[in-house]
Amino acid sequence: MTTVKDAYYEGERSLFAQEKMKIVSTIFGPGESPLKESRQIELENSIFQWKYPLWYSQHIKVSQTIFETMARSGIWYTQDLQMEDCTLQAPKLFRRCQDVRLKRVYFADATETFWTCNHLRLEDVEVKGDYFGKDSQNIYLDHVSLVGNYCFDGSQNVEVHHSTFVSKDAFWNCQNVTIYDSTLNGEYLAWNTKNLTLVNCTIISDQGLCYSDQVTLKNCRLLKTTLAFEYCTNLAAEVTTTIESVKNPTSGFIEATGIKTLILDATKVDPQQTRITTKTPIAERRKQ
Repeated sequence: MTTVKDAYYEGERSLFAQEKMKIVSTIFGPGESPLKESRQIELENSIFQWKYPLWYSQHIKVSQTIFETMARSGIWYTQDLQMEDCTLQAPKLFRRCQDVRLKRVYFADATETFWTCNHLRLEDVEVKGDYFGKDSQNIYLDHVSLVGNYCFDGSQNVEVHHSTFVSKDAFWNCQNVTIYDSTLNGEYLAWNTKNLTLVNCTIISDQGLCYSDQVTLKNCRLLKTTLAFEYCTNLAAEVTTTIESVKNPTSGFIEATGIKTLILDATKVDPQQTRITTKTPIAERRKQ
């Protein structure tokens, strides 16, 4: 393996199609696609300052490296990439990638990042930015903190542990999502999603969990959650707190400590199709 250390490159495709190279303490200045079509590259303690650094690359290891703002759209169509202890400032970094593993990575602007990717594993990752994870699949998250709206729209086969999402419209249009021991805070959680399971989670959401099918909550807390479960089918909700309001669930069951306001409009749903039990009396019942 060739080693490059303390170098500076600029200009388009400066290390195009390089193979079996270790790059240490190196700066890639102005110039597009410096490592396009590269193979078996190890990057350590380096800096990317310009666009498209790792397109169509394979078998890449990146550690203690910075992607500055203009390194946007940086990693597209790349396979088998491992990244640890990195700081990422650029948006749109990952698109149509496969087999990506991140540990201890910070995204300062993750806008439109991880779109249409497959087989992702993120551990101890901090994310800031809208539209993260769109249309990606086979995703594992552990200790991920995400602040940004519309995350994981259209994603499939997602498993989450010990994570926090501050996100409006999170997990819309998804299939097969399981979330454990996490907090989800934001309006309109998980609409139009099929096969969603939440275990030991805390949820704060206005009009959350609506228009979805096969929604399961186990030992979950719903805090200041209003108008939940509208047109939700095959619902199985075990809630350990009082729910602010529930509106027109279609079928299944809800077990909760209490419900402040229950809205069941017989012209919209069949109330007999949803079994609702509470430990304390329902404070208010309305038809619409």
